[in-house]
Amino acid sequence: MTATTTAIATAETTSTSPTPVPEHHPLLVVGAGLGGLTLARVLALHGVRCTVLDLDPARDARPQGGMLDLHEDAAQRALREAGLYEEFRRLVQPGGEATRVLDRHATVHHADDAEGGRPEVHRAALRDLLLDSLPAGTVRWGAKVTAVTALGDGRHGVALADGTRLTTGLLVGADGAWSRVRPLLSDAVPAYTGISFVEADLTDADRRHPRAAALVGSGLLFALDQGKGFLAHREPGARLHTCVALRCPAGLLDTLDLADPAAARRQVLAHFDGWDADLCSLLADGDGPLVARLIHALPAGHRWERVPGVTLLGDAAHLMSPFAGEGANLAMLDGAELATALLAHPDDPEHALTTYETVLFPRSERSARESAESLELCFGPDAAGRLAAMMGGGWGGRGGVTVRC
Repeated sequence: MTATTTAIATAETTSTSPTPVPEHHPLLVVGAGLGGLTLARVLALHGVRCTVLDLDPARDARPQGGMLDLHEDAAQRALREAGLYEEFRRLVQPGGEATRVLDRHATVHHADDAEGGRPEVHRAALRDLLLDSLPAGTVRWGAKVTAVTALGDGRHGVALADGTRLTTGLLVGADGAWSRVRPLLSDAVPAYTGISFVEADLTDADRRHPRAAALVGSGLLFALDQGKGFLAHREPGARLHTCVALRCPAGLLDTLDLADPAAARRQVLAHFDGWDADLCSLLADGDGPLVARLIHALPAGHRWERVPGVTLLGDAAHLMSPFAGEGANLAMLDGAELATALLAHPDDPEHALTTYETVLFPRSERSARESAESLELCFGPDAAGRLAAMMGGGWGGRGGVTVRC
């Protein structure tokens, strides 16, 4: 291990003087999502420690999302680099790669139960796998970043909501769509794509909602027509998670009374007059509260000039719509590749960041454009027929379209 790598691995302690100096962390990652955790894991596997800040008070403070399909050339590759591939295989949901495409009458346009190399796992289980693989204390919970500032010479200051001040020689923004770190590099902000989701769940679906369970099958359901649709996944424990998608103005969801789920369901279902009753039951019979979400994206091809001592990964770098299933995959691959570059150039972190970003930019641009094209396909004319034809052609392994909601 070189002297520089040793410096990265060992943080300086906080001063005990009457006027404490900020804590210094040679490598600071903001965000304990899949990308930031993959970066931390690959580094730790090679004896290099970092500190990961996350605003949640604990690892289980909130739900972590639904099913993910992990691509062989992205997330699966990252898991191999992280030494976690065999453990990941034990998390795969049997039958999760099955895909069905329907129209508003529930007419089946495409059904495929074949395994295509993109196994499905639950995001929470994958995150737990990464968290459990890290040295104790790597993630600092309840560390909400309120400001980041450039200090010169590649160093940056980070202010936390509790008044703590940190400094770092290398800052990585893995903090998602509304990244606090991104403004150090770019003026870009996510824009509304025109698509909104209302998310609902059916629990114990095989017993309590057998018709809906049969409709969704063992994997992923697309029911698309008229610029809207139902996008549903089967999750572990016989849970069905549905994203009701609407092409609509951004303000439409503000009219929903989410404090009254029954009333909100009626409001949303009013947009689906004439649709199959079993499809509508995915929302109408939902258990518990609803979640409303606007789908945003950064411009395809988002990139920045090299700024010493800071970079981005995952949604902070290349937020895109979920209609190619690339978000988590790219975040994990970003994390693994950034770690590999830093390990390869321990005495020259700027060279490492340049190496990483040179690959990051064109790859994320391709995926962002694919995601945008898939969105237009899913909410354009004859969506079910066109999507079924594309999937039947085998383009992109699973037809090139999936969705993570």
